[in-house]
Amino acid sequence: MARIELNGIEHSYAAKPRTEADWALKRLDLVWRDGGAYALLGPSGCGKTTLLNVISGLVYPTKGSVMFGDRDVTNLPTQQRNIAQVFQFPVIYDTMTVFDNLAFPLRNRAVDGATIRERVEEVAAMLELTPELDRRAHGLTADAKQKISLGRGLVRNDVAAVLFDEPLTVIDPQLKFQLRRKLKEVHERFNLTFIYVTHDQNEALTIADQVVLMNEGAVVQVGTPQELFENPRHTFVGYFIGSPGMNLVPCAVDGAAAVVDGQRIPLAAAIAEKAQAAAGTLELGIRPEFLRLVPAGTEGAVPVTVIAVEELGSFKMVEARLGEHAIKVKLSEDKHLPGESACLVFPPERTKIYENGQLIE
Repeated sequence: MARIELNGIEHSYAAKPRTEADWALKRLDLVWRDGGAYALLGPSGCGKTTLLNVISGLVYPTKGSVMFGDRDVTNLPTQQRNIAQVFQFPVIYDTMTVFDNLAFPLRNRAVDGATIRERVEEVAAMLELTPELDRRAHGLTADAKQKISLGRGLVRNDVAAVLFDEPLTVIDPQLKFQLRRKLKEVHERFNLTFIYVTHDQNEALTIADQVVLMNEGAVVQVGTPQELFENPRHTFVGYFIGSPGMNLVPCAVDGAAAVVDGQRIPLAAAIAEKAQAAAGTLELGIRPEFLRLVPAGTEGAVPVTVIAVEELGSFKMVEARLGEHAIKVKLSEDKHLPGESACLVFPPERTKIYENGQLIE
């Protein structure tokens, strides 16, 4: 395992990049600790896989350096980086048994037979492949084949990192939930460095200790799942993380309050002071989970009109209208609705102000 450091990494697939749009990766500097679990999260085309390929050596960056510990691996091929990779689609040998597939990476490195058997049986037990060990891989389901592929990536315990490129895409939804939990258990047990590419925030937030959220080739925010949810530093983070995402509405700031369509919403004093000095476009942001829906006429609350209620099992999703703006409110299933005319309470400690998309802190 190794500490991975990316210094000034930029990459373009164009021979002579001329504009910002020519860069698949815009300048980034990241340090990932030995034994950490990291997710590269973002929409399709944001640069996640390109960044993973720079780490693995499948892509040499246009600019910058890649360090594994004290070793500069920027120009080294994949086979010299001592990593394991798991791809979106299974990479296995159909004519081999499941045992031989799992043992293959170890046999290639001349590991002794007893150690091979011990590691293969341990990984097979974790992934619930033990009953299949003597079967040939040919004819197994796509789910089972991808579990073998995961096992091949996990069977070595001497790698600098294990890199996953959307490995659960072909997996049945119910098994996907189980495998996410298994991968978390494997990481905690073996303290391997995981770097996991996904566009699925549930996977990222379940598996990773730290999430690297990307958009349009740039790293937007790095933090724990809780930090990205509770304190998004950019409106894109607020929008992308959460189901539904953060409410974002244009606003002005007057004194200690944000003003939305003539309604005053109290702010934390320090935020209000900074926001008053802002020269850019301002938006108010708040998570649907942090809003409270109260009866009309409640003192200090903002009047709204309830326009839709969706029952979603363990919670209700309410859509209310504040002036010209739709606001989502997430309520527990047993919460009583006050009627079409209601009020919203915006807790000041949960209410964010963004200037030109950036959080005012």
